[in-house]
Amino acid sequence: MALTFNESNFDAEVIASDKPVLVDFWAEWCGPCKMIGPVIDELSTDLEGVAKVGKVDVDSNQDLAGKFGVRSIPCLLFFKDGEVKDTIVGAAITKDQLAAKLKELA
Repeated sequence: MALTFNESNFDAEVIASDKPVLVDFWAEWCGPCKMIGPVIDELSTDLEGVAKVGKVDVDSNQDLAGKFGVRSIPCLLFFKDGEVKDTIVGAAITKDQLAAKLKELA
């Protein structure tokens, strides 16, 4: 199961992480977010120990979404050493493609 990131734990879990982190900005009402959700959860399990995978609910964390310029969801941000290294907007990506991107950053 993917981790849950929010405004109170984001810096510690994502920015200060020694591993690459995939953050899925999503919302309960978003159809494409629900389609990619299970993929994100599987990825979290598959890459345990290699990378962190988690989600940010944009409705409850609007400041966080704003800070990273999230305008469309799902929005997947790849972090390494506290910086955004890549961004994917939308659900048109496979689990293997996401895993490959994270492993590149590891």
